[in-house]
Amino acid sequence: MTRDRSGEPRVNRQIRVPRVLLIDEEGRKLGEFMADDALALAQERGLDLVEVNPNARPPVCRIIDYGRFKYEKKKKSAEAKRKQVQVQIKEVKLRPKTDTHDMDVKVRNARRFLEQGHKVKITVRFRGREMAHREIGQEQCYEVYEQVKEISTIEQRPRMEGRQMFMILGSTMKPKPRPRKEDGSDADDGEE
Repeated sequence: MTRDRSGEPRVNRQIRVPRVLLIDEEGRKLGEFMADDALALAQERGLDLVEVNPNARPPVCRIIDYGRFKYEKKKKSAEAKRKQVQVQIKEVKLRPKTDTHDMDVKVRNARRFLEQGHKVKITVRFRGREMAHREIGQEQCYEVYEQVKEISTIEQRPRMEGRQMFMILGSTMKPKPRPRKEDGSDADDGEE
């Protein structure tokens, strides 16, 4: 479907080719018509002439209700958008001195994110002299992984970037659609 500058297909008088292949509202091929005759036939039926394939020789036009056509197209795209699941990267932040109980909370959050089908980025931030002990950060990354390995895979091993070490875990669980609020908008998950 070729579009004019606004991104819409050409309709009625915007179609400026001499001959068109015409398809009626039931989808039957009516044959080749002069563009003016095809437009007259569409107007006689109270509908619009819409160019659906301008690259064909002759261009293919359809007799349809253009307003309804646009409405149904918008509804289909909204339905497809609603059904798609977007995988997000959730972040779990640690420090080399993170205590065991705090670590349990972080692991619980990572598990929840992975169960929802999201990826988890484990970030360990180093300050000052902690930079000399990068192995502690690696151990923490792998410790989190060990506790969630039944529902995750390592997508990126621990690596340093400035004063931060990070590792990315991917979920082995199928992503779940985001819960919807009563007003139709998406409910938002918190980040830890």
